Amino acid sequence: MEPVRLKADESPLLSQSLTAEGRLGAGLGLKAEHLDAILALPVTDKTCAGSHLWFEVHTENYFVAGGPRLNYLRAIRENYDLSFHGVGGSLGYDHQSMPEHIKQVKVLIDEFQPALVSEHAVWSRSGGAYFADLMPLPRTHDALQSLVEGIDRYQTGIERRILIENPSNYLDFTSEMDEPQFLVDAANRSGCGLLIDINNLYISSKNTGIDAVEYLSQIPADLVGEIHIAGHDPDPELGEALLIDSHASAVDLPVWALLEHALSLFGHKPVLVERDANIPAFAELMSECQIAQGYLKQIRSNAA
Repeated sequence: MEPVRLKADESPLLSQSLTAEGRLGAGLGLKAEHLDAILALPVTDKTCAGSHLWFEVHTENYFVAGGPRLNYLRAIRENYDLSFHGVGGSLGYDHQSMPEHIKQVKVLIDEFQPALVSEHAVWSRSGGAYFADLMPLPRTHDALQSLVEGIDRYQTGIERRILIENPSNYLDFTSEMDEPQFLVDAANRSGCGLLIDINNLYISSKNTGIDAVEYLSQIPADLVGEIHIAGHDPDPELGEALLIDSHASAVDLPVWALLEHALSLFGHKPVLVERDANIPAFAELMSECQIAQGYLKQIRSNAA
């Protein structure tokens, strides 16, 4: 099946920006433990036009009708840009269950107007049953077609372009194409963009032998709308022979180095520091965020 690069004038969706117009710098995942600390931060510009800090939320955590969770998010949104990052869309398979899910995402998007919306290029449903995991797709032409259809349904339903994230790989398997080609073809045919998770890529390189530098060289910079970095841990039994995408520790030095290389290729892109377990004090995460912001400042300085 021949990939087709869609043009921005073919659909109103495709005229939408995927990069938040470059106004976002380094951001953090929004955690309940840090809400009061965030709200206590001094904010001089409530439009965030002069501030690099932004927050990303897992959209499904806000599928509620009301209450303190939404009220806190509204308070955060008054001062900071948000990014919505979905974990339950199952773009790659079993699309019959998507309409109700998409409807709830759309309600949140309409209220909060996030700067970016993203999902994972994976599958997590089969036969109507949901698996609480982000499972990589087989990189076949049939799976690519299914992913493109899922992205199209999602984007049409929420009336927004999205970014799709590369998976963490724990096993190598026979494929009809490599992962960069698979993701780029999906983006070209659906009109979506890419969220490059540097930690996922590093884990995949160690677990399956992917050449991370070569991988990044195959990704067009104009498709990249966001970058993630996070910590990982060795498997309890296999150790460093199998790295786990735990998001439970600080960003490792090789991931920082790979981020620096990615930014040298892609230019200034929003960078998110993720932490989903072993949540430290807010100040500790802000320190990592400031390191990421330092890399972004250097990229802008080099481009000036």
